[in-house]
Amino acid sequence: MSYHDLLTPENCTLIFIDHQPQMSFGVANIDRQTLINNTVGLAKAAKIFNVPVILTTVETKSFSGNMWPQLLDLFPNQVPIERSSMNSWEDAKFVAEVERLGRKKLVIAALWTEVCLTFPALQAMGAGYEVYAVEDACGGTSKAAHDMAMQRIIQAGAVPVTWQQVLLEFQRDWARKETYPAVMDLVKEHSGAYGIGVEYAYTMVHGQPASKSLKN
Repeated sequence: MSYHDLLTPENCTLIFIDHQPQMSFGVANIDRQTLINNTVGLAKAAKIFNVPVILTTVETKSFSGNMWPQLLDLFPNQVPIERSSMNSWEDAKFVAEVERLGRKKLVIAALWTEVCLTFPALQAMGAGYEVYAVEDACGGTSKAAHDMAMQRIIQAGAVPVTWQQVLLEFQRDWARKETYPAVMDLVKEHSGAYGIGVEYAYTMVHGQPASKSLKN
């Protein structure tokens, strides 16, 4: 295992599991709008850095509904892998896609934390993969359910991260100008107080025009 290696756009796969309406209804540990903000921010980070993404859903037609449109819109040419199993790792199509991409670091966001994150995280680690659980892009049916699930996978060897940490770990060097503008736009849109600070510095310190998205 190489958990001491930083995440890079070249060494990991991002996985979004069951970000669907019925699963969202049950989330109780995090404000749902914040959850959407964080998850979409993570997905946009993957787009900026060309990180391979796996989308997967469970029982779309009969129970859970379609994956969030915000995610589908970001990956218009990608059809989510549909499953019947609560555990993605028990679905042959899902595991085959992980194996096809060939990256040992799996950055996972999922609903719910205690099921759709925990089950595949444990089995993926058992199969020799490194799991990085994006804590603030996951949701459980209670704070206790979420917290205990995170503790369980951490004890098993998973690494907890946040969506913004992943973004900045990919960027790492502000001299990386090919991604800098897109990262700053993402920060201003999804990073709350940090984004407000960036916009303030641009306009009030450096004299740049206000971002169009913030003009009213």
